[in-house]
Amino acid sequence: MYALAVNGSPRKGGNTEILLSTALEPLQEAGWETELVQVGGKAIRGCLACGKCRETQNMQCIQSKDIFNEIMEKMVRADALILGSPTYFTDVSAEMKALLDRSGYVALANGRIFRSKIGAAVVAVRRAGATHVYDTINHMFLMNQMIIPGSTYWNLGIGRDKGEVRDDAEGLTNMKNLGETIQWLGAAIAPHKETFPTI
Repeated sequence: MYALAVNGSPRKGGNTEILLSTALEPLQEAGWETELVQVGGKAIRGCLACGKCRETQNMQCIQSKDIFNEIMEKMVRADALILGSPTYFTDVSAEMKALLDRSGYVALANGRIFRSKIGAAVVAVRRAGATHVYDTINHMFLMNQMIIPGSTYWNLGIGRDKGEVRDDAEGLTNMKNLGETIQWLGAAIAPHKETFPTI
């Protein structure tokens, strides 16, 4: 089993990355292959709404001069996607929004290739607005027939300055539980993926 975490924060080693890494720990311990990739701070354009992905149906976006297709290939391979973002004006980072729009559209255009994958949203927040970020990420998951696991609270951690989220014991506990829940869910659904409802 393979879990891909995507960091939508441009701050390398910051609060979002800490939360994502903490969620991956139980999966690593259970023998999953895990990977954390950076989209925040990288060049990634928004969706052009050109519809070319519906024509080509090659699981790629026609825009090929940024990092999207490289990340999309990993998303297609993954059994679980954990997408993390800081809270920017009560929403995801611009890079995460571009990834959500393009990956969601390409997935739909290619027969809902995210169907039956596990999807979890992770949010770093200073004070307020985290649940809207959480919703934005989950909307793409739900539209693509993905399975969203719950945890002990909303999947968020409190912290503004770099590394401050390490002081949020409840947030870190939630991340560990999220990883454990993803591991359990992955094991439970793996034998039944072939029978997942299709359109």
